[in-house]
Amino acid sequence: MTVPYAEALAEFEPVIGLETHVELGTASKMFCGCDTTFGGEPNTHTCPVCLGLPGALPVVNETAIESTIRIGLALHCDIAEWCRFARKNYFYPDMPKNFQTSQYDEPLCTDGYLDVDVPLEGGGTEVVRIPIERVHLEEDTGKTLHVGGATGRIHGASHSLVDYNRAGIPLVEIVTKPVTGTRAKPAEVAKAYVAELRDVLRGLGVSDVRMEQGSLRCDVNVSLNLPGDDWGTRSETKNVNSLRSVERAVRSEVERQAARLRAGERIVQETRHFHEDTGLSTSGRSKEEATDYRYFPEPDLVPVAPDRAWVERLKAALPEAPSVRRKKLTTELGLSELDSQAMVNAGVLDAVLATVEAGAPAAEARNWWLGHLAQAANSRGVDAADLPIEPAHVARVAALVAEGALTAGLARQVVDGVLAGEGSPDEVVVARGLAVVSDEGALGEAVDAAIAAQPDTAEKVRGGKVAAVGALVGAVMKATRGQADASVVRRLLLERLGVQE
Repeated sequence: MTVPYAEALAEFEPVIGLETHVELGTASKMFCGCDTTFGGEPNTHTCPVCLGLPGALPVVNETAIESTIRIGLALHCDIAEWCRFARKNYFYPDMPKNFQTSQYDEPLCTDGYLDVDVPLEGGGTEVVRIPIERVHLEEDTGKTLHVGGATGRIHGASHSLVDYNRAGIPLVEIVTKPVTGTRAKPAEVAKAYVAELRDVLRGLGVSDVRMEQGSLRCDVNVSLNLPGDDWGTRSETKNVNSLRSVERAVRSEVERQAARLRAGERIVQETRHFHEDTGLSTSGRSKEEATDYRYFPEPDLVPVAPDRAWVERLKAALPEAPSVRRKKLTTELGLSELDSQAMVNAGVLDAVLATVEAGAPAAEARNWWLGHLAQAANSRGVDAADLPIEPAHVARVAALVAEGALTAGLARQVVDGVLAGEGSPDEVVVARGLAVVSDEGALGEAVDAAIAAQPDTAEKVRGGKVAAVGALVGAVMKATRGQADASVVRRLLLERLGVQE
């Protein structure tokens, strides 16, 4: 039983919090030299250090420290002059050491913020400031695969498999402070925050932020309270891995908690599992407190004391903030406010701008991301920005159309091929044989066949109804599977019929 989202927010005040985990794009792991490349054979990117074997000692990855400081600076955080790592103790099979090396009471970055643009129903946007509690560095866990059950969860599984390739990869956790005052838009604010944060991280070049691969994943905290009351008990929905799902996770939890509060039930502090197929979550386990992890300083690592001059150099070299870049580029490209808003709402503004930067005309880039690619994303149930196609690929398809190497229909087939993992646009063109046919000799047979098959239409054209040639052009295009150059076909048809325009 749930309460509709809008109805729930008319009665209760939401408080949200987001814990975002970012796998850094370093060449080696956090405390050892093992490879971090995604997709290796299970348990091949491991060593005594990341497996926690006796006598193995960790060494801090300097690039990971630098990347974390850059993230903190981009989020307007204070950078600690001195901090250290701690052991976070708990037993779980994906932690080969039985503890996680993390930061607890002395994180590297604290007290920042990120401003995000949240779409308004009547058009335009409003700026919402999301306060950042901390940005700290830790190591990722391994990956557990539960086999034999119907849900992929441990309950009902016959056995479990563990892959430690991911264990030890540098992981940055970005934790917001409780976010209040979102009124009727907690889900929309949460999605806008993660989208903006992803753009910031991508701009810094510290991670590929591919949510479908787990490089960026989010824990969503939600609580409800009656106006004027203390904050309610929060739940934490774990490992949400798409922008669309972040929004859906907040919505479903608002609706679930509102129903229980109305019924006089107590909200349990717990972790919950989000289900992509239904958009709902189910109970996981009771939520631990910090004391349950028995934190204590990591004895095998020295403290980290970033040099102030180094921090200032990193700050001076930060790239332009995505929000500033967007405003500048939309102005330079002459995009209308309506166009910009449509792209913001669809979450593709940065993809459009990147496509333009890769060489596509602004109108073409806009049409692709709001048209065919938006339809493809909708059919897959993902955000358009999460589709497996790069802006440079879209720009290349647009260039092939401009060169006359592809028709609009063929271009869509090429994009579909890229989305299907068949390679770059040029590779798809070759593999599928999609190049435009403009050779007059090759087209002559199809032109003659179309005239012979539709003598009445041909006679109309000869009689002066030139517009009727469109039916013959269509027949040739169908015969050539859309690969003929329509302008060449039309000219050949008129020449064969003895008609001049």
